[in-house]
Amino acid sequence: MIITILCLLAMVVLSYLFGSVNFAIIVTRLFAKKDIRDFGSGNAGMTNVLRTLGKGPAALTFLGDFAKGALSVLITRLVFTVLLKQPDNFVVEYAAAFSALLGHIFPLYYGFKGGKGIAVSAGALIALSPLAFLCCLVVFLVFFLITKIVSVGSIACAVAFPISVLVLKLCFGEPHVLLETLLATLIALLVIYMHRGNIVRLVHGEENSFSKKKKKPESEKQDGTKAEE
Repeated sequence: MIITILCLLAMVVLSYLFGSVNFAIIVTRLFAKKDIRDFGSGNAGMTNVLRTLGKGPAALTFLGDFAKGALSVLITRLVFTVLLKQPDNFVVEYAAAFSALLGHIFPLYYGFKGGKGIAVSAGALIALSPLAFLCCLVVFLVFFLITKIVSVGSIACAVAFPISVLVLKLCFGEPHVLLETLLATLIALLVIYMHRGNIVRLVHGEENSFSKKKKKPESEKQDGTKAEE
């Protein structure tokens, strides 16, 4: 029991530290020698990189953040499956996913100012439940293609996460339905909370979409309310 608790604490801390490696900041410094948080929305996320530097750097940012979410869960699963012989301990996997998300949002290495967590959440989700990931991906694509607004797709995706987990577990007759749905809901609520500014702008019709002409970074530098991510 003590070893299990120590391993859990170790994986939570490691997942947080791993999540704190912010690829939006790293990629922007490599490509532009600048801090992405000084441009656009000021958010260290993939959408801000896309608007500021273009598709290539944005793709690298997404892949890095996606990978750290997936790896946090997979490494935790490996530790508990191989070392502790606990193959179905989904609670610790969700703990690792949540810790990686917290690291991304509040990165230790970058003054606790990070991104909003969509990419790292997606990476964690594909490791936690590939079928739920596919459901959420479909939801994201539908809402984004209809609105051309990334934040709408992201928020819809977050809402769909616990719903997908609940429906899939009920359909397949799996145990621990309520507990896993609750854990998924906690992650979804954190992601939605991080998009609270986007929700306000959506209500007022002020949220940027990709159907609008791209603005230069300098024109948005002092305004942290003009971009989704």
